[in-house]
Amino acid sequence: MIKWILLFAGVGVLYLWIKGKKQVKLNTDEAAKIKAGRSKVVEPEVIVQCHHCSVHLPKSEAVMQEMRFYCSQEHLDSLDAQGWLGSAAWRISPNQDMRPEGLVPDLAVIHHISLPPSGFVDRNSTQFIVDFFQNKLDSSLHPYFEEIADQKVSSHFLISRRGEIFQFVSTQSKAWHAGASSFLGRDKCNDFSIGIELEGDGDHPFEDIQYSALAKLSAQMHSVYPNLQFAGHSDIAPGRKVDPGMQFDWKKFQGKNNISTEKLPFGLDPR
Repeated sequence: MIKWILLFAGVGVLYLWIKGKKQVKLNTDEAAKIKAGRSKVVEPEVIVQCHHCSVHLPKSEAVMQEMRFYCSQEHLDSLDAQGWLGSAAWRISPNQDMRPEGLVPDLAVIHHISLPPSGFVDRNSTQFIVDFFQNKLDSSLHPYFEEIADQKVSSHFLISRRGEIFQFVSTQSKAWHAGASSFLGRDKCNDFSIGIELEGDGDHPFEDIQYSALAKLSAQMHSVYPNLQFAGHSDIAPGRKVDPGMQFDWKKFQGKNNISTEKLPFGLDPR
């Protein structure tokens, strides 16, 4: 009798053990299914806003420039309603103020700049210009920087030797680039002009990529300011300024832009 009791007890224990194993497997399988289901949950798409037109769109479909988003390449390559070029590197300068009320720019002034003088020949010195326009230039880095330490100047745009375009001031505002100047009898050219600095000097030719960038920038500005004319700094401040200088090829500039010579009142000859 005792043997039968022990036999039944053993069978019962074996049954419970097998049942427990099956339950553990079921629990494991169920947990795996839940985990797999969670992994299949689609994360919501991040939505961003076009800096140009304010339309909302998925981040994966946007064109990004620095920390800004654009809904299309066209908007990236355009001046927005606030006077900022989407494709430029924005480096805001404190050296600016408002244009006279109701005045729309109708002149682009081309300059050259190099810090230190001819520094671009043997190194990348663009950042010195950026720092200068933002009043951040460390005067201890070069003797020439000490000479200009107290100057407060800016330009709307800078085109580096590599064709990069930087923007410091909105085209709707006044940058401090022209100084004492006169254009066809109109004084204070800063009031009605857009300043464009080319990284360079009067001794070295400008790079082809700079002309290409300048042509593209000119077209972008012309779409907003169709009456824009072009002049050199030396044209509006003769005797005081010499830039962009003899190395600037006005014929090449005109050809790449395909602009009317009427937009170039000082002609195409080197000067």
